[in-house]
Amino acid sequence: MIDLLTIEQNFEAVIFDCDGTLVDTPPNYADAWAAGFSLSGKLMDRAWYFVRAGMSEGVLMDAFEQEFRVVLDRKAVIDTMRSRFLQNVHTVREVRPVAATVRRLATLVPMAVASGGSLEVVAATLQATGLREYFDHVVTIDDVANPKPAPDLFLHAAALLGMKPARCVVFEDSEQGLEAGRRAGMSVIDVNRLDRDEQGQISVGSGFPRDG
Repeated sequence: MIDLLTIEQNFEAVIFDCDGTLVDTPPNYADAWAAGFSLSGKLMDRAWYFVRAGMSEGVLMDAFEQEFRVVLDRKAVIDTMRSRFLQNVHTVREVRPVAATVRRLATLVPMAVASGGSLEVVAATLQATGLREYFDHVVTIDDVANPKPAPDLFLHAAALLGMKPARCVVFEDSEQGLEAGRRAGMSVIDVNRLDRDEQGQISVGSGFPRDG
């Protein structure tokens, strides 16, 4: 089994995705995007969002336009979505086993957040959940040219931490995020496949998961 000591001994830095990994934001985002997309006159079903959770704002709007055959006023949609999300950010809850891991690793290795969300939303989320203080850097889509599954977010986070990508491990929950970590040349841990023990310790069986 792989435990926190193994991470500490084998890697020099840890990078966490935010939404769905550190914090349980998909329900909040589903509500916020439904409000934004309603400006188009089309209704977004929450299930439609959940299978696309983790997509960057631009990619998600691309998908909505293609499926619903509309042209969005993107600024209005984003402004409405972010406003609704921020109104309810106090209801966001951390993913407890992952957040507990962050707190245990905080004094052991440098850490960063690399999120496909906007800085406005990600910063508010981390502050609301009390997690911001544990990270040396927070990288968002505002900092890079290409969203996940491109490796840009993780490579930028590694650069800020002063680490080689191969010495970093990524915690992720989405397929596009896991692919981004692989493309960055980092080891990846799919938080959806983690085991939890009675103390909330997280571990992965069958050797270290470079392939997610």
